[in-house]
Amino acid sequence: MSRPRRYRPATLVGHLGRSPRKWLGAVNTPVLRASTIVFPTVAELHASARGEHPGLSYGLHGLPTVTDLQAAVAELEGGHAALAVPSGLTASTLPLLALLQPGDHVLVTDSVYGPTRRFCDLHLQRLGVQVGYYDPLLGGRIEREFRANTRLVFVESPGSLTFEVQDVPAIAAVAHAHGAWVVMDNTWATPLFFRAFEHGVDVSVHAATKYIGGHSDVLLGLVVGNEATWPALHRLWTDMGVTASTDDCFLALRGLRTLAARLDRQQASGLTLARWLRERPEVREVLHPGLPGARGHDLWKRDFRGASSLFGVVLRPVAPERIAAMLDGLELFSMGYSWGGYESLLIPTTPESARTATVWKPGGPCLRFAVGLEDPEDLIEDLEAGFARLQG
Repeated sequence: MSRPRRYRPATLVGHLGRSPRKWLGAVNTPVLRASTIVFPTVAELHASARGEHPGLSYGLHGLPTVTDLQAAVAELEGGHAALAVPSGLTASTLPLLALLQPGDHVLVTDSVYGPTRRFCDLHLQRLGVQVGYYDPLLGGRIEREFRANTRLVFVESPGSLTFEVQDVPAIAAVAHAHGAWVVMDNTWATPLFFRAFEHGVDVSVHAATKYIGGHSDVLLGLVVGNEATWPALHRLWTDMGVTASTDDCFLALRGLRTLAARLDRQQASGLTLARWLRERPEVREVLHPGLPGARGHDLWKRDFRGASSLFGVVLRPVAPERIAAMLDGLELFSMGYSWGGYESLLIPTTPESARTATVWKPGGPCLRFAVGLEDPEDLIEDLEAGFARLQG
């Protein structure tokens, strides 16, 4: 595709990462499976080992289905290059391993995805990296948390349980002034709704399992780096052998084609439900950055191009068995630890149990909504019946 940057994102997702002329006119890059790559001469064999051959030296280093996905996402987000890895958790942890050394200090948002926190606590510290957690609402005041050996700040905006929106440009300005990298989990917004590199991020990571895959049938992560971080990221990706499978990348490319349409529909449905929930007597607060008047809305409006359909709700105090009665009888909302697919999900959460730098006091039980592609009016009817059970 020539001069792709002159097109808008909804057009780019349909055209980046595919070359029909290369594949006999096939619209999509086919699923290519290979491990061994053979060479006709010793000279080409050795050139491949040195990284000087234009093709692959081994299937692990990225078959065309993989490299097309990587190129598409890097272009879409405005990064230098991207890597596909087997899961979103791999995407979050690989930059930490690549960019930190024993004796370094890393600052991690207190609203971080739980498994990323566990990796930092159990493995980064075991490897001699000092880990500190910070209030996600600090913004530029994060400077008070810096040490002489702080080398990286990990942000997640908004948090996937409590939905705090971080002032990423202010955090990045402080980090760069101290010679530190900024890594961001950008799964909630995707490259369409938040342009990470335009806001000072050095590495943007995604659980492509979520919105990019879009159909709850693929486990995949994506790491997008800028030019400065790319050599370390690529070196570790190669040395650890954590490339994603060509089949999973094919599914992610297929999901990418409808990403803009799905996000627009899910954003609208999510806001419809959020507005309806705000008026329910059982609801104490709706945690949706895209909702006017909600926590973080002003920062969201300044920096984001849209809102995905993952958000939280704080209920007024109610017995746990009433919440179970509400959720167990739902017909359209399923319960599962994921989001970003075409189906709606609803789970109870306990964000207060995973905070160390801040205290989360919601004032009531928390629920997390992931609104899918169903008709929002049907979802509301399902919830109305659920609230009737909640009231007993």
